Amino acid sequence: MTQPSSTVCPACGAPASGNFCSGCGASLAERRCNHCGAAVVAGARYCHRCGRPLGAAVARRSDRIPWLIAAAVVVALIGAIVARVQRGTPAPVVPDMANPGAGGARSAPPAGPAPDISAMSPQERFDRLFNRVVAAAERGDTTEVLRFAPMALGAFDQLDAKDADARYHAAVVMIETGQLDEAAAQADTILAAAPDHLFGFLLRATVAERRGDAAAAARAREAFRQRYQAELGTRKPEYAEHKGALDAFRNAPGGNR
Repeated sequence: MTQPSSTVCPACGAPASGNFCSGCGASLAERRCNHCGAAVVAGARYCHRCGRPLGAAVARRSDRIPWLIAAAVVVALIGAIVARVQRGTPAPVVPDMANPGAGGARSAPPAGPAPDISAMSPQERFDRLFNRVVAAAERGDTTEVLRFAPMALGAFDQLDAKDADARYHAAVVMIETGQLDEAAAQADTILAAAPDHLFGFLLRATVAERRGDAAAAARAREAFRQRYQAELGTRKPEYAEHKGALDAFRNAPGGNR
């Protein structure tokens, strides 16, 4: 029986015989390149003819691929986290207060980018928010009315002085949000300070109509009509600013008999 010839292990250099090295276990059998078919030395990682990696080298490289992919994912996640931290918390979106209201604020809001209402005086904030609520009500946008009405009434509460004009604005917001008792209280306060003020009767009539009290609405409209001309003669600034609303109320059905 022919004994396998002795040779030197190409992997560890130790004398070896048979098909495998007794020292490191490396294969001593003849191998061929899977790409060009050339015979290659046992333990070689690349073909000496075409230079392509042999099976073991390919396997070792393939084993690393999942780890390389995982490492790339981790690097990408860390980069995203760092970018978010560097950007910081985004600035709060300031509601757009540039829409003019329906005839009523002391000054029309400027056009252009929405201002930061936190830097305004309570009166300026109240005027801006009142206009926003009125504009939304005219569009039938109930969601926006309910969103900005509490803000408007909060600004009203912060006013140092509440004149008839401010109370009228607050009552309009209250009526739009169904706060009829609160709106009626504003009307009573206006008339307590100025018994003939048109705003008081306009608000009383509007609240009564929302409540379905036709008799109370008719009485308030009659009181409004009787005082209309004389009150306009007083040239109160708020009458000039709300002339359109006063005329519309006077000319509505039941307002001018």
